[in-house]
Amino acid sequence: MASHLDTARAAPARPALPRSYLVWLAGTRASLLGDAAMYFALGWAASAHGGATAALVLSAVNLPRTVLLLLGGAVGDRFGARRVLVAGDAVMLAAVLALAAVSSQLGTPPWLLVATAAVIGTVDAFYLPATGSMPRRLVGKEQLPRALAVRQAGGQVASLLGAPLGGVLVASAGLPGAALVDAATFAVVLVVLLRVRPAFDVERSPRGESLLAGAAGGVRLAVTDPVLRPALLLTAAAAAFLLPVVSLLNPLLAREHGWGAGAAGLMAAGQGAGMIAVSLAVTRRGAMRRIGVGAAAGLFAAALGIAAVAAAPTPAAAAGGGLLLGAGSGMFACHIGPLVLTGIPETHLSRMQSLLTLVQSVSLLAANPLLGTLADTTSPRVTTGLCAAAVSTAALTALTSHPLRTLRTLHGGQPGPGRRE
Repeated sequence: MASHLDTARAAPARPALPRSYLVWLAGTRASLLGDAAMYFALGWAASAHGGATAALVLSAVNLPRTVLLLLGGAVGDRFGARRVLVAGDAVMLAAVLALAAVSSQLGTPPWLLVATAAVIGTVDAFYLPATGSMPRRLVGKEQLPRALAVRQAGGQVASLLGAPLGGVLVASAGLPGAALVDAATFAVVLVVLLRVRPAFDVERSPRGESLLAGAAGGVRLAVTDPVLRPALLLTAAAAAFLLPVVSLLNPLLAREHGWGAGAAGLMAAGQGAGMIAVSLAVTRRGAMRRIGVGAAAGLFAAALGIAAVAAAPTPAAAAGGGLLLGAGSGMFACHIGPLVLTGIPETHLSRMQSLLTLVQSVSLLAANPLLGTLADTTSPRVTTGLCAAAVSTAALTALTSHPLRTLRTLHGGQPGPGRRE
């Protein structure tokens, strides 16, 4: 006869994530893979017209997305995230099908690429806040860290595979082929959204409140809330001094050392592998009990990785630094996401996601030119070292925030001490 101890050991330590969430996640990751391939194909087509056109296409994505993000968050909270996502997928499905049809007849004139990019950026402004709030609508608060970790791991895999897939599609079928594949993924996620319904009722923002007033209310909440304010500042620091290390400084470092593109790719691969590994670990074991400390610890680990990349004498050492950088980035993301989603009123879920995205976008827009100029005037190695110092300072500063430092995750459905209700 089995003992009570044996029974306890046999029972799963953590309940499985809801099936509805996993179905939604599979559909959105497939769509993300199609998007990554499509972005590569769009950028490749734009580069054929020269650097000015390529920059114009990128700007056509980023400008409307940045300008409309706060409004997009207010729309998601007013009308419901699922409705916004269904509408956004329908618009994008029609847009990429039109792109496939027109480009197969006319080629890739600049006006077509710019128009497509503008549609993508506009839809993203409404889509990103809504999709960022969906995990909170599909899983309970106690499972949110694991749910977001699975989402992050899937997103990293899609990002890593998207560019190579785009290259294969462009080589074999051109931009029309990439557009058709992207359309197929939009069709998949549209079917998923029509079938999956949120398991948790989330209160919407008041109907009598204007959308502009709603957007302003989201900003006001972030500025005055003792946890959200430092969380957003921490996100801004990560976007400004962590993200450019891989996208901007990594290639410059490789050129400075005379290593070539392969070494830069190896470092980027290490960063992606580190993020995936930590995300899967959080999926299995859960987030740290003190979730604010976990976010700060992730940033500090990432700072050590950046310092290792700056000092790396060989490509292999740079890849090792990239692995640590990615692990720290993954730990930060796996803690800052649920920290924000569980610490805000349900009426502000989409608006806070729009603020998170906006903070990252604005920080990157400001930091990239600054860091690029600094790398030219000093050196890529010095600039990367300064990024390591800035990220570690942000991590240590975060620990001086008492509300952030004492905030805890939910365990067994019960709030821990220090957690705001």
